[in-house]
Amino acid sequence: MTVLEETTGEPADARGRVAELHVIRAQAMAGPSEKATEAQHAKGKLTARERIELLLDPGSFQEVEQLRRHRATGFGLEAKKPYTDGVITGWGTVEGRTVFVYAHDFRIFGGALGEAHATKIHKIMDMAIAAGAPLVSLNDGAGARIQEGVSALAGYGGIFQRNTKASGVIPQISVMLGPCAGGAAYSPALTDFVFMVRETSQMFITGPDVVKAVTGEEITQNGLGGADVHAETSGVCHFAYDDEETCIAEVRYLLSLLPQNNRENPPRVESSDPADRRGDVLLDLVPADGNRPYDMTKVIEELVDDGDYLEVHERWARNILCALGRLDGQVVGIIANQPQVLAGVLDIEASEKAARFVQMCDAFNIPIITLLDVPGFLPGVDQEHGGIIRHGAKLLYAYCNATVPRISLILRKAYGGAYIVMDSQSIGADLTYAWPTNEIAVMGAEGAANVIFRRQIADAEDPEAMRQKMVKEYKAELMHPYYAAERGLVDDVIDPAETREVLIRSLAMLQSKHADLPSRKHGNPPQ
Repeated sequence: MTVLEETTGEPADARGRVAELHVIRAQAMAGPSEKATEAQHAKGKLTARERIELLLDPGSFQEVEQLRRHRATGFGLEAKKPYTDGVITGWGTVEGRTVFVYAHDFRIFGGALGEAHATKIHKIMDMAIAAGAPLVSLNDGAGARIQEGVSALAGYGGIFQRNTKASGVIPQISVMLGPCAGGAAYSPALTDFVFMVRETSQMFITGPDVVKAVTGEEITQNGLGGADVHAETSGVCHFAYDDEETCIAEVRYLLSLLPQNNRENPPRVESSDPADRRGDVLLDLVPADGNRPYDMTKVIEELVDDGDYLEVHERWARNILCALGRLDGQVVGIIANQPQVLAGVLDIEASEKAARFVQMCDAFNIPIITLLDVPGFLPGVDQEHGGIIRHGAKLLYAYCNATVPRISLILRKAYGGAYIVMDSQSIGADLTYAWPTNEIAVMGAEGAANVIFRRQIADAEDPEAMRQKMVKEYKAELMHPYYAAERGLVDDVIDPAETREVLIRSLAMLQSKHADLPSRKHGNPPQ
């Protein structure tokens, strides 16, 4: 019996049916109760619909399956069948471009995933893939709905399968706004970017109670899987913010830098920053002495349009920088060593961070700019036993596999295998430039002299004076700024102040680049 028939006892006409529809929709929009909404706000959290309003352009949201209800029975479920079944799905626009979204409603079953809930998510994911538009998930759920048993677990499998199918096809962004435990955490891990909010969002496979029972360790939920832990220690989180409003605003900004899908280029905008703007400050910003640190972020600010860029994984593996910015309105991905942290060396975490970023840029047609100032790979037993060979090969594989325009710029040091791995000409960089302060070599002059001239130094009356003499000789012979250019390994040595203009001209030339990989099902990258 319909709502109207229950109140009047008579079948409704068309106007009555419409009135009934409005009543039902109002119930679905309101959620389970005002008390549940107050409880959500008391935790410092917005409701699912409030989050969607922040994400999408005003009035653009079109909901799908608003009136869906579960059909499970047992454990009291048959008496509780709220509309939406705890997840809101649909599409809208961000700056006028279509974006698909699903948002867990923690007020309904704690946002837990059941069969109907999962089916709604599957449907919106399929729609996003078919339409070729980004998918944003606003996660705030308590995991699988235990009352529905294995049917709920199977729903996660369908999500994971679609995450994988969409990988490299459409941008996928996971926004963690509450708990995400157990198998549910694997969906965000399969997506391109993960955002988290401090204090209110956590991700872990096994919670604190299980950890204590198995290992005896006592830890809080935030200490185990909070935003700061995943942003700084595990690397699971790309962006962490203090509140939901700032977090969702940054999601909108990220979307403005990404294409709709892998068949399109990122949106280009008109830039008021002159393409031929000189960067004379760079002459003083980067010391010629390779042993003196400096902040690579200042270099990036000087090069990109209006000094504006978005750093990815800012607080994890800080010895390398990955950022999205614009040059003359064109989106570029920037990978750069950070001399302020571990002298900018490559290690296990830096290699993984940069490799994933290179793959993302290549998947979504974003040209790659690499800024080198790298003394090599980090030496040490922990690094070797941790598999630095295997992890470093991930970065090498990612660069070699990338077909987007690739430009590398050597600012100062570029030593050993790290020079080769960081998009050298020999592994396929389209253009390689260097500043007059560059030092490209197998290793530093001091180390090289100690190896090559070991006997002469040992036999000298003054070993230290002989060593210094041999260091100068090695530098003069093999490490002068034009050595690589003379051998065609660098396309040009440029004035640092002209770097922005040179990069923009080079990108314009490479805009129509087309490169095909050999026919294959897929590669087998190092793991």
